[in-house]
Amino acid sequence: MSHATPADPARSTTPGRVYLDNGGRAPWHPLARQAFEQSLADGWADPRRLHAEGRRAARLLDAAREAIAAVLGARTQEVHLTPGHTASLHAAVASAAAARRRAGSAVVVGAVERAAVLHAARLAGGGAARSPVPVDRFGRVDAEAMAAAVRAPGVALAALQHANGEVGTLQPVEAVHDAARAAGVPLLVDAGASVGHVAVPDPWDLLAADPADWGGPAGIGVLAVRQRVRTLAVGPEDEDPWAPGGVSVPLAFAAAVALQAVESDRVAQEARRRALVERVRAEVARIPDVEVVGDPDGRLPHVATFSFLYVDGEALVTELDRHGFAVGSGSACTASTLEPSHVLAAMGVLTHGNVRIALDRSTTAEEVERFLAVLPGAVARVREMLGVGGL
Repeated sequence: MSHATPADPARSTTPGRVYLDNGGRAPWHPLARQAFEQSLADGWADPRRLHAEGRRAARLLDAAREAIAAVLGARTQEVHLTPGHTASLHAAVASAAAARRRAGSAVVVGAVERAAVLHAARLAGGGAARSPVPVDRFGRVDAEAMAAAVRAPGVALAALQHANGEVGTLQPVEAVHDAARAAGVPLLVDAGASVGHVAVPDPWDLLAADPADWGGPAGIGVLAVRQRVRTLAVGPEDEDPWAPGGVSVPLAFAAAVALQAVESDRVAQEARRRALVERVRAEVARIPDVEVVGDPDGRLPHVATFSFLYVDGEALVTELDRHGFAVGSGSACTASTLEPSHVLAAMGVLTHGNVRIALDRSTTAEEVERFLAVLPGAVARVREMLGVGGL
């Protein structure tokens, strides 16, 4: 899967704007675009068919799985493609838990797992999931508490993220995997926020990864399952239980090419973005009444999160957008839920006035400096609008 590097395409954002909300949906890597366009000619047919067109599509799909497996440290036959990251997580929890019904139905999770994992754990447990394992103020799960929970009777599966995409904190995957393996419990590692940004963790039994996060397309997910792990199909009857009806071959091929591309210079990109994030964290800390959250050291290299007292998160996101900066908000308040982020709440940190940035590989130091120059004024204006500017 070797491709020449094309000229960088024009940035997809409006000229003058800076997109800093790359967590979970980053711009396509240029090689992913090229691979997608090239594979449309040969990958449009059903790869399960026996005719020449089907066989060509099957070869592209096999090549994609082989390339992804090489990065994940898995066998090609252990890599499955799904309709997306949420689908991967739900399928992994449901199928692994179903295969271990005799052992129990409980799924042990950390308090800051993705909502998809927490929901799937409740479903697997018949709606009566055990209390999530607590985390510290950095968002790191208590490894000893999780080990104890895994050893308890009635546990079918444990699930732990490799890193928290909201605050960037890396989790003690190795220690938890050791405890789970000693207890005979498989461990699902959600690496959706980390693959393509830091080294893939070695210890896992099931691992889910998200192409849209590393510069591949959305609409395709990755789920790797070690051959030693028992699973039971729980979805519609289909030749491929992980993706009933199949997946898009061009999307799969583009995702694999993007992963190869970002892995080839990952170490350099990790160092560059880590330095920018450290700059952001240091400068933001100078703003009055702010809490910079997440572990300052054991963290993803491209994510920075901070919360401001006396600030409404949605108002701040809107104010920054008005100045040309697209950012995320860990407050996760929407018109439908009006609930604060369960991640920040579990950490015991400020849940409102939150801003989260995730730097893309194309984010420049100049763009970061522009953001840092605008942020203090934006915070002050929002506080003035709320009538707390003088506090």
